[in-house]
Amino acid sequence: MTTTSRAMMLMIPLSALLTACGGNAPDDAATPSASPTPASAIVDPAPPAFAVCRSCHSTQSGQNGIGPTLAGIAGSRAGNVPGYAFSPALKNSRITWDRASLDTWLQGPMKMVPGTKMVLPVSDPAKRKAIIDYLETLK
Repeated sequence: MTTTSRAMMLMIPLSALLTACGGNAPDDAATPSASPTPASAIVDPAPPAFAVCRSCHSTQSGQNGIGPTLAGIAGSRAGNVPGYAFSPALKNSRITWDRASLDTWLQGPMKMVPGTKMVLPVSDPAKRKAIIDYLETLK
């Protein structure tokens, strides 16, 4: 058996042991630092149904992506987010985003406003409700 083979055979059990013991993370008592926020304390208030929206939309004011930011969208006029290039169809739609219009929009954006850029519908009424509830919290 070569030295390399012997070393590899020793590494496998050591790797397993380190993994079982939490790897090679520094000892908390030996590393003075500010207390980090535990991962369990970081909670994303968005419902799971919002994941499809997040692929194109930000919830941060002024941060447009493929789609416009959704910060403050509830109660606003369609096609009126600064810095985003809306389709003429949506910009001229005169829609105000209330619960009813958001629900209709999410059921079929291209049915509601032919010529819009948004193409992904949300067919499940419970998911639409969860998304709309969340959008209403974004100020």
